[in-house]
Amino acid sequence: MKRILEEIIGYQQLVVNLKKQKMPVEVLTSFPEFSSPTRSLKQAVAKSEQGIIAEFKRRSPSKETINLRADVMEIAQSYEQMGAAGMSVLTNQRYFGGSLEDLQLAKSVCNLPILRKDFTVDAYQIYEAKAYGADAILLIANALPSEKLEELSVLAHDLGLEILFEIHEAEEIEKLAPKHIDLIGVNNRNLRTFEVDIQQGLDMLPHLPSELLKISESGIQDTATIEKLIQQGFNGVLVGEFFMKQNASEHNTNNL
Repeated sequence: MKRILEEIIGYQQLVVNLKKQKMPVEVLTSFPEFSSPTRSLKQAVAKSEQGIIAEFKRRSPSKETINLRADVMEIAQSYEQMGAAGMSVLTNQRYFGGSLEDLQLAKSVCNLPILRKDFTVDAYQIYEAKAYGADAILLIANALPSEKLEELSVLAHDLGLEILFEIHEAEEIEKLAPKHIDLIGVNNRNLRTFEVDIQQGLDMLPHLPSELLKISESGIQDTATIEKLIQQGFNGVLVGEFFMKQNASEHNTNNL
């Protein structure tokens, strides 16, 4: 996984460099959404009983096919109807089959705060996220040095976006000061073995700042697991693959 992460980050920077030429930041700042107020994912999770952030993704590096024909507008509406606290939209085309248009379409049909989930490596992507309607962005601790993480988080907050800071190991929390973090995403996937272990995430809890909201990510397939995670101290969960394998009409937290 770490090799895949390095490959993705390298590719992402190439894509960003091309985008900067085709659509400069000055153009992005002229988009209607750029001057629109954002919705708080942090507040939505805090107010929610289970803090479910429902994810939209068609595929991933580990699963080539999850739901390639998924309709993002239909699914966004069903996530809202089922009572999700927020929605995560994968915008990476090459590795996840997603796009910024998916984010734009989701935002147009639901009132959920929306997380742009992508591999953020450049300030340009922060402006891009705001321009296309994101309310929050993902920063991955393992992907960038501390100085870059801080630079991107400050810019995101300046633009009114919140930060979901994703870690895979407890010590990674030290890479970014708590004042720059709105939610901590604790990924249950081991980057060395690619295996998912819920206990790995639970073991990190005591080492994380108590004042920050904590989201459990990866491998969540049923209600019992969600209840266990919330009881143990998580404020919410990010669930993607399970929902994406269902039809939109089946999206119901009671079915988890």
